[in-house]
Amino acid sequence: MIAAQAKLVYQLNKYYNERCQTRKAAIAKTIREVCKVVSDVLKEVEVQEPRFISSLSEIEARYEGMEVISPNEFEVVLYLNQMGVFNFVDDGSLPGCAVLKLSDGRKRSMSLWVEFITASGYLSARKIRSRFQTLVAQAVDKCSYRDVVKMIADTSEVKLRIRERYVVQITPAFKCTGIWPRSAAQWPMPHIPWPGPNRVAEVKAEGFNLLSKECYSLTGKQSSAESDAWVLQFGEAENRLLMGGCRKKCLSVLKTLRDRHLELPGQPLYNYHMKTLLLYECEKHPRETDWDESCLGDRLNGILLQLISCLQCRRCPHYFLPNLDLFQGKPHSALEAAAKQTWRLAREILTNAKSLDKL
Repeated sequence: MIAAQAKLVYQLNKYYNERCQTRKAAIAKTIREVCKVVSDVLKEVEVQEPRFISSLSEIEARYEGMEVISPNEFEVVLYLNQMGVFNFVDDGSLPGCAVLKLSDGRKRSMSLWVEFITASGYLSARKIRSRFQTLVAQAVDKCSYRDVVKMIADTSEVKLRIRERYVVQITPAFKCTGIWPRSAAQWPMPHIPWPGPNRVAEVKAEGFNLLSKECYSLTGKQSSAESDAWVLQFGEAENRLLMGGCRKKCLSVLKTLRDRHLELPGQPLYNYHMKTLLLYECEKHPRETDWDESCLGDRLNGILLQLISCLQCRRCPHYFLPNLDLFQGKPHSALEAAAKQTWRLAREILTNAKSLDKL
């Protein structure tokens, strides 16, 4: 048993060094190419409208504010400033979303975003996005990369297609630090020893983002408050939780397997599903020794089996917001196909570690 485990860990390390590192290098190259274009477009936007200041920055060869959704799909989060005169309201009526409401009607004129405030005092995510979309469309026509970039038209999101190969979504957002959403109040679960009180305090201080984007949990429910709502996002908090042990390596292997074998019609699985299930695996295995390099095979198998279970039940709860189902709106046939393909992958890896050479 131990020999088989050691063989699997050896093969996974080989897979990581060959496949995962190659994937990382290719994505890093793509990001540099994509960010040049996006930075140029955002520079033009800023000239027209100084409230939309680009927050895309390169730090030690990494771009802050750039999220990889898949090797050809990216999201840039553009942080807006001055949210001060608004109260953050998440009463659970909009799963995965919250609204920003003027703390006092008299402060309307004090807001930097005065023309995007609705009659009932909400700062409308949709109105800000609509204005931003107009600005980006104009900037695309003027920027020095106009031959290789175009707006994707059939959406209220701000999406660019670059060199006909890559899609980049640019999402206006507010950073919220020092508060924690009520809808995530059940975290951490009192009976689970991971991640421990110090890490919990760090994560809560890190806070979350409010994104102006279409929220899939609200599809078909477009009342005005809902279309004004902002989507909760916890990227920084999640990354902080995945520090230490073989967690990041495990995520890298999962993303590589997803890109190579689970990029299926109907897009049932994104990298974010893998990250979410990895966080649940951390709760199931709370001791740091469970995340020693020698346990990489066990952790990977556990996550793949959990993924199959979620796909078969057609439900994958968000880690911080368990009322939000990350499979909502995904075609059942696509989830079914992904379950079968994940089962084939897991079986191959479990029964024959050398199969990773071909995967």
